Parts: sequence; C-alpha cells; structure tokens
Amino acid sequence: MDTTVLIAGAGPTGLTLGIELARRDVAVRIIDKAETYFVGSRGDGIQPRTLEVFEDLGVLDSVLAAGAAPVPMQIHLGGEVVGERMMFDPVEPTPSKPYPTGWFLGQSQTEGILRDRLAEFGVRVELATALTGFEQDDDGVTATLSTGETVRAAYLVGADGGKSFVRKALGIAFEGTTDESIRMLLGDVQAEGLDRGYGHWFAAPENPMSGMMFSPLPGTPHFQFGSPLGDGDVEVETALPAVQARLDELTGGTVKLSDLAWSTVWRPNVRLAARFREGRVFLAGDAAHVHPPTGGQGLNTGVQDGYNLGWKLADGSPELLDSYEEERRTVAARVLGVSTGLLQKYKDGDEDAHKRGEDTQQLDITYRGGPLSPAGTGALQPGDRAPDAPLTDANGKRVRLFELFRGPHATELVFGDGPSEGYRILPAGSTATGPDLVDEGGHAYAAYDADGGRKVLIRPDNYVWSIS
Repeated sequence: MDTTVLIAGAGPTGLTLGIELARRDVAVRIIDKAETYFVGSRGDGIQPRTLEVFEDLGVLDSVLAAGAAPVPMQIHLGGEVVGERMMFDPVEPTPSKPYPTGWFLGQSQTEGILRDRLAEFGVRVELATALTGFEQDDDGVTATLSTGETVRAAYLVGADGGKSFVRKALGIAFEGTTDESIRMLLGDVQAEGLDRGYGHWFAAPENPMSGMMFSPLPGTPHFQFGSPLGDGDVEVETALPAVQARLDELTGGTVKLSDLAWSTVWRPNVRLAARFREGRVFLAGDAAHVHPPTGGQGLNTGVQDGYNLGWKLADGSPELLDSYEEERRTVAARVLGVSTGLLQKYKDGDEDAHKRGEDTQQLDITYRGGPLSPAGTGALQPGDRAPDAPLTDANGKRVRLFELFRGPHATELVFGDGPSEGYRILPAGSTATGPDLVDEGGHAYAAYDADGGRKVLIRPDNYVWSIS
C-alpha cells in the first residue's frame, strides 16, 4: 500500500479526519483539486459540541484565540437603530458543559488552524491534485490523480463537497431538493463606519424582514454579509458596485464598502446521500449531506463525521467500520431537520428565525440504540455524549474528565472502591468513595449516579461505550 487512507477534500471534514488518523500513526494523504486554499467565511459558526471536539484534537486554544463570542445584532430601519437582538440567550458554563454557546470564526481561518495541527504530524495538504478515478477490490482502492500518479490505499474517503466526485463515481443517490424560491446574496466585505462590536441588519421600515445583514468576522477587517433576493432579482450582480448599491438603498449611502473578498448567489440545497459507504470507500461532510446555513450545522456535522470515522478506520475492524454509516447518517438526517425547520421560519417571516436554541448546539447528539450502543437504563446510557466534570484522582490531583479523554485512546473510568486498574475517579472536594459523582458544590451528576455502576468505558470519540 502507498498509504492506508486517501482523503479527497481538504475542508474541515477532511482535515479533522486527517488529524484523527495521523495522531494514531496511520498513514494518510489528503488531496484537494483547488490550486489555492479557500479564502472566505462560509461556515463561520462553531457549535458547542464541535468546540469539545476541537479540545480533544488540540486546536481549541487557537480557535478561541482567533474567534469571538456572539455579538448583539443592531436593527437599523430607515437609517435609525431601533433595537438589538441576540442570536443566543446568555448561558453560563457548567462543569458538565464547559462551552455552552457557539463561537464565531471564518471557515478559512478554522481550516488554517486544522492544517497547522495536521502539519505537526508531518502531513500536508496536496493542492492542485484532483481525484480522477478509482477502483476497489477486496484488499484496497486504486486511485488515479490529476498529476498522473496512481495511489494504492486501504481506504478512500470522499470529503470533496456537495458536488462530490467520489459520490457520483459510486452512483450513490443524493436525495433531497434545491429550493429555487429562496435565494440570497452572500459574501465577505469591508464596511467602513460599522461598529464591529455588533452585527447589523439594515432594512426599510415598511419591509423590515427584507434587507441586508452584516456580521463581523473575527481576526479580519471583513464583515460577512447576506441579503435575501426577491422575485424581481432575476440577474443578480455580485460585484462590489452592485453590493454597494443594494446597501445604499437601505442606508442612504452612509456605509462605504470595499475589498470584496468573495460573493455568491446561494440557494438552499438540502440533500442526504442514500449511503455513506460502498465497500472500502466512505463519504463524509458535504459529500454525504448538505445543509442550509440556518442553524450553522453543516461544517459542524462534517467535522463530527471525521471525528467519528477516524478512530474506526484506524482500528479497521468490520464492526466499527459498519457502524459509521448507521451512526452518522442518522445524525445527519436529524440535523437536516433542524436546519430546514429554521429555514422555514425565515420563509414564513418569523421574527424569531434568528434565534438559536439547544437543538442547534449538537450537545444532544446520541448514538443510543446504534450498533455499538446496547440498550441501557438511567440518565446516562451507551451512545451518549460523555460530559465533562471537575474531579480529583486517586492521588488527590485535580483533573477534568475531558483531560482524561483527550487523545486517541478509549478511557475506562472506575468509580468508588473498584479495582486499581485504569482511572479511579473520586468526587472533587469530597472524601466519598461511593459511586456518586458530585461537583464541588455537592450537586450530583445524575448522568452517573442514577446508574450506580462502577465502570464507564468512553469511546475514543468521547461517547459512552458501555456501563457496568
């Protein structure tokens, strides 16, 4: 074999998968047909569960330093500020949920951080290298590249976007719809005079739900902008003068735009691949599911595809490889329901369409009842997300559960007076030796104490594997 895994596509999904494999010393190559790295915001909302994934991957500090928390949205009607709205209700961190709200960072910056992390393992993205064909047999996949090279790999992963060459070559149906009744002008631009401490919505008083949105992009001088297009916008210009003219109609020319980094006319494309796997070839990210931007689910779901698939490919056992499609396709279908529901609110003119609730945070993703998760009882069951918690270990050292989970390994937690093998975790600030897990304020974590078990086995992707 030339490599164990060949990844087509170097977006957030492919990069996450590459890190997961490389940190397990699995030989991996990641190729991308683009000649240069993408520059732009696109998927700029990082959900709480993805922040937890990034902590495990070792990139969270960089993501937090480069990004920013959500800011209020100022509503401008007829040139006057008439109010403010928040996308998220303020939520304080808790020991079990250390990152309770989303974070904002442009997709190109997120990709740069992930590329840097991947490079620490000696793996670099191969640009201007397209997958042009492949064949598979019982032992591996033979892939041909646009450079003329032939690569023999044990597995091929198509993380090559909504127009996936891999998915099309496999003949896998991409079921869903493209809604031509909704279009939006999107892009990144500098906006002189706009306060970067806020997002901004500009509209006419007589039509407040139709206007232009500007959201500051952390770490850059740009704002991401979006403008719903009406039936009269048949031929839409995306160049800077046209974007400026559209804004001038709403502001009277008080905001000067410059340096248009990118722009496009977007249509909601909601699709789910009929299968996520064909033999030794897998689909992940937008190649397997595409989402409307409502709810900020696309990038996050793709990252978690890579997080789920990486340790399974590294292990290579049929049981784990078979579980990928059932676990992740079920999640993708659910998430598509969330994002399309929010899209419908926009179509209906719902004033609360901008609000984000717990259903978008992806902290409630569960694999209960799946192929790796036998039925359980209690508040915490196999397949659930393993929460964080402040603890002391058997030697009295303060530690977090997430610190124990961090890395490519599975983790066995032993509570109470169990055997000394593995980790023996005792409640923080307590001398109790029973099975209850409590925080320093004496509040029990029902997720654990309702089960009364002595051992909890945590999967490498930080979901509960078993309780005994």
